[in-house]
Amino acid sequence: MSMANDALYAVPRFRRSGDAALTVEVGDGIDADVNARVVDLDRALAERALPGIVEIVPTYRTLLVCFDPVMLSRRDIEAEIMALWPPVAPIGQVRRRWTVPVAYGGDNGMDLDWLARRLDTTTDEIVARHSAAEYRVYMIGFMPGFAYLGGLDPALHVDRRPEPRLVTPPCSVSVGGQQAAVAPPLASPSGWHMLGRTPVRSYDPRRTHEPFLFRAGDLLRFHPIAAAEFAALERAAETGAIIAEREELTV
Repeated sequence: MSMANDALYAVPRFRRSGDAALTVEVGDGIDADVNARVVDLDRALAERALPGIVEIVPTYRTLLVCFDPVMLSRRDIEAEIMALWPPVAPIGQVRRRWTVPVAYGGDNGMDLDWLARRLDTTTDEIVARHSAAEYRVYMIGFMPGFAYLGGLDPALHVDRRPEPRLVTPPCSVSVGGQQAAVAPPLASPSGWHMLGRTPVRSYDPRRTHEPFLFRAGDLLRFHPIAAAEFAALERAAETGAIIAEREELTV
């Protein structure tokens, strides 16, 4: 179980986000129950298919609803959400669980040795703990396909870098604070600690049906692989292969 349910709000809180967006707060903190409520509300509102809603973006504890103010008012959206409240996950809902291969350390994980020294442990212990956990995808943000993950072993919690790197490798797997992350195939600045890289492309515009591989509410596990296997899988990913294994769980 996650934190006590007092992390959830009894009723949603609405915040203006400019002239064409509404932020819906459903709870507080990094909490699985709060995020599940966000995901359920996202699904329920999407199923309503209201004319005028342009996009719905789930985050850790909020839902951003972007709309066309010519077609739909903010009060209309608030009334619709209150009519759906509290959203309930459908019986027999299918939940996706991904297994993501990771090449840890060396050129693929520039901070693994440092983190072992920082935590007074071994690199093998860090890899074992990092790959033993089951993570929840809380949100996609920052860059296309960048997955923010909850569920990091408390023994691996560590402050982010005091000075972010200006460039980190594509497809980095990293940790920062109490979170873990998977980056898309794009180089980017980052203050997180790089433990490894994955050949999995969390974002690939060539996948016209599903360019974003992960979504909020998915479960994720990491599987250690050798550098040679990483190279082979990366070549396969360049052809459009998804690489990550997916299970569908009925909840």
